[in-house]
Amino acid sequence: MRGHSFLVGQYIAGDSFLHRSPYLLKLLGMAVVGVLCYLLPLLWPPGWLALSALLLIILLAFISARLPRRVLLAPLKLLWPVLFILSGYQCLLNGWAAGLPIAANIVLVMLSCVYAASLLSLSSKPQEVLDGLTSLIRPLRFLGADPERFALTVSIMFRSVPYLLGAYADVHDAAKARGLERSPRAHLLPTVIATVALAQSTGEALAARGIGDQAD
Repeated sequence: MRGHSFLVGQYIAGDSFLHRSPYLLKLLGMAVVGVLCYLLPLLWPPGWLALSALLLIILLAFISARLPRRVLLAPLKLLWPVLFILSGYQCLLNGWAAGLPIAANIVLVMLSCVYAASLLSLSSKPQEVLDGLTSLIRPLRFLGADPERFALTVSIMFRSVPYLLGAYADVHDAAKARGLERSPRAHLLPTVIATVALAQSTGEALAARGIGDQAD
């Protein structure tokens, strides 16, 4: 099965300042972007100017990280139908004069959050992500949380989701070659079979290591 590109992308090796920064610091930066997306329209209404400045800063960080142009354009290719529909809805609902600033805020907030998440993902090795998330969970041990099991769960998710997306893409290509690109059955059944096969192989691998049999 081939891989699949996420909306936020997968790690791309580099030696920029962003690549060398600690994962938790980058995670904090992404959280700050989320808070600013909420506060800027409230502090400086209608907000689109301040949000534009925030998005520009994030795009400059993209450039400073020396990431390929394709990963910069990927979110736009995937999001533009959603952004177009949301913008049109706001303009129809509120009229052009009132709806356009609202639509601009929505577009800028979505792009800022997606690009911030992309930066986090593209500049962080999978092991750094797991170690960072594990360190966040570790203080919750007294509540019964298991950081190592949590890290294992996230690791399995990182491996499984691209596989399943790639499986669906392969199934779609095969169905299209047979002239069945509009057939739900031609897409659903093979994808379900691939999903079950992945779950079984993952379960068997965990059982062989005695992980699934550990007592809580």
